[in-house]
Amino acid sequence: MIIADTGFWVALFDPRDNHHQTVRAYALTINEPLITTLPVVTEVCYLLQKRCNPLKAAIFLKTQQTAHLFSLFAIKEAHLPRIVELMIQYADLPMDLADASLVLLAEELGHGRIISTDRRDFHTYRWKNHQPFCNLLEVALCQ
Repeated sequence: MIIADTGFWVALFDPRDNHHQTVRAYALTINEPLITTLPVVTEVCYLLQKRCNPLKAAIFLKTQQTAHLFSLFAIKEAHLPRIVELMIQYADLPMDLADASLVLLAEELGHGRIISTDRRDFHTYRWKNHQPFCNLLEVALCQ
């Protein structure tokens, strides 16, 4: 499974996003399941409503319903101490809840393979405090 970040989804669903064409082309090459978290879905919906229009978030959710774009990792109450620890550790960036949930997800999956348009943060973040993320979209963004 590949971890999918907010920027990937926003770029995919917002034709005016700077990364839209690259992300759209990259999405066609993905041949394994994607996984994300509810904080990411929430952030995607907020950004699509703000940047595009209120219906764009509904389109994103409807597409998930019909095409099953991703699996949703369930964050449990027992995960909150680790999320707090991560947000404190990366407060200088700062790390938001969506990003913390993805670091937690990488730790649960045992890998940091991610698709993200956020090259700065996911270049800095470490899962299990020392493992770097591998942003699979980074090569495509540099072309």
